[in-house]
Amino acid sequence: MIDGILIVLSVLSAAYFLIISIYSGIGTSFSFIWLFFCALFLFLSYGRWYYARNMDRIPRWVPVSVVTTCIAGLVIFVVVCILVFSGVAGKDPEGLDYVIVLGARVKEHAVSNSLKKRLDKAIEYSEKNPDTILVLSGGKGKDEPISEAEAMYRYLVYNGVDPDRLLLEERSASTVENIAFSKVVIERHQRIKKPATVRPPRNMGPDGVQVVEDKPLEIGVLTSNFHVFRAVMIARHWGMENVSGIAARSDRVLFIHMCVRECASILKDRLMGNM
Repeated sequence: MIDGILIVLSVLSAAYFLIISIYSGIGTSFSFIWLFFCALFLFLSYGRWYYARNMDRIPRWVPVSVVTTCIAGLVIFVVVCILVFSGVAGKDPEGLDYVIVLGARVKEHAVSNSLKKRLDKAIEYSEKNPDTILVLSGGKGKDEPISEAEAMYRYLVYNGVDPDRLLLEERSASTVENIAFSKVVIERHQRIKKPATVRPPRNMGPDGVQVVEDKPLEIGVLTSNFHVFRAVMIARHWGMENVSGIAARSDRVLFIHMCVRECASILKDRLMGNM
């Protein structure tokens, strides 16, 4: 029974690798993890078969260690997946001061499907929240004709978003840099704005005025649904206290793959102190 499940999982892993390779290209980021899973399940199936026939020659600690490692890895994966999926659902926060729109790959003549979904979500949010400033974050990769921020700017302006509501951040090459450099852009934009609002307080006459302290900035991070949790945690690590996630839809075919890749990225950023 267990051997059959392991073999089926191995076949499914190999099949999924072929699907995402044909769908998005062989060079799809982290796609070879599915070949690793395929080999792992085959190894576990063979190892179980071999141990059953050589129990007297193999120390007990060997299978115990293998099983313990597999269970620990599965538990960690499930917990991280729950955190990833926690960013998928939820109502979009309203009236944010700034929304950081995270970039994604730009093709030669168009934005990628992932980036288009994020931008369409940004358009939807900007229409519902006309006072929100959008910070478009993404640098220029080696294989990209223009920066991701510039591509996002052109797409949004073409689709009717007011250019005065758009700020560009064109240096970043990772999620951590997206957040860090976007924070600098927001702080620079804040410095050129009027620092305080003057209005008549309720407890004074019509001639009295009072300086109203600025309220804490409310910032959103807009990205693909599987990416929201990590992006928000990184933003909080960089000192953005009032930060919320805004989830854009992701590609259905690649969703499982992106979640697995995101789990690895969360563990990496956690170990490196980025979140």
